[in-house]
Amino acid sequence: MNGQVSFLEGELSLIHIPLQLYSSFLQPILQILLPQAHSLTGPDNASGAPEGLTAEFAHSFLNLSITPVECSIVCHPYWTNHVFAPALKAAAARLPADAIGGVSIAKEAYVALCVLSGGSDAGSRVVDLSSPLALAGIPLFFITTYYSDFILVPSKDRQSVVQALLSRGFEFSELESSFVSHGSSQTNRHQMSSSIASLSSFTEQLALDPAPTNPTELQNRTFNLLHKHHVVPYIVPGLSLSHCSGAGVVGNNSGGNAESGNRGPTPQRRGTQRRDSWIDTVDARLYTCLAAALALPPRFLSITLAAPDPPSVLLDKTLLPLFGNTIVGDIAGDLVPIFLNLVNLPFEATGIVSGVAGKLVTDLQTADLPELSYLSTSKAGAVILSSDHAQNALQILQATLKKDELGPGQGTARK
Repeated sequence: MNGQVSFLEGELSLIHIPLQLYSSFLQPILQILLPQAHSLTGPDNASGAPEGLTAEFAHSFLNLSITPVECSIVCHPYWTNHVFAPALKAAAARLPADAIGGVSIAKEAYVALCVLSGGSDAGSRVVDLSSPLALAGIPLFFITTYYSDFILVPSKDRQSVVQALLSRGFEFSELESSFVSHGSSQTNRHQMSSSIASLSSFTEQLALDPAPTNPTELQNRTFNLLHKHHVVPYIVPGLSLSHCSGAGVVGNNSGGNAESGNRGPTPQRRGTQRRDSWIDTVDARLYTCLAAALALPPRFLSITLAAPDPPSVLLDKTLLPLFGNTIVGDIAGDLVPIFLNLVNLPFEATGIVSGVAGKLVTDLQTADLPELSYLSTSKAGAVILSSDHAQNALQILQATLKKDELGPGQGTARK
């Protein structure tokens, strides 16, 4: 694989909100998505963008996902501390303790790595990165977007990430915060399944000692862990997704963009000039559409805003009319997610979705390996395939989890 891996600036928080409490937290969700609403009220932010935003008021990294399992937020700790934490405290005063107790914020701070590569499928794009990190016992969250892949790792493991990448042939780029792989772009099915399966190694280190010693053992332990916690992969009937990108996002002082409908800068009277605000640097139509979709609430919507890329939206196809021409991409696509509800496992155990994907790479009997996408949220995971392969993939996973014994050397504790 020829690719570049870069650390994004800043740390990140992971937030889990049960679906039954979604409406109670819609206002802070919108504040986090539209952070200017908060920045305008803070006297400490009068001279510039608050933490977690670029100078153009764009998120350095944000993922907001509403799935059939949960509402999940990955955001800068500034928004967790200044928006979500006060909202959680206020909700605790009016909601039953057992209900509010379902809301959780990961204790660990995370950092994001952006993976850039061209022309390769989703599995091979991460193979050179996932293997050294997983074998080093580093927890992973994986988010595929329209343009890039993002991998989240604990901030405390940053140096271990660097060492793991260097030990496997990655080199620093000229940016000094990136790694460049010069490996082959051709990866066979066995290599892909081994490397993707190894991503699940860290989940077993939470519960088993000694650590797994090979990819097959890693995959077996992944499914034993799912089996022990009664995790059953499932598909939501009638739910079909499209992967899209925001269209016509305007730049600061761009002079307008015909695609976005912006008519360019409006002449101002003498003495009324002011600095550009957030509304001058983004396509406000896309934010309007997102707010409309979130108000429904949606069955599935995942939005990723990251400084390196335009907005990426993975959404229920029934929401497409809400967005009109504010998004572009595979509108006619027919993607089906296979969900794993991991609410009873620790935050970091959501990376187990990669072990599941490794099983599919091994067992799907097709001439060409189907394109696989990945989405890790705070307490769930999803493997996303075309509708032609989704049902077969689901049967493979369900059949594997019905087995009483999923591999040698596991012992009775995993039955």
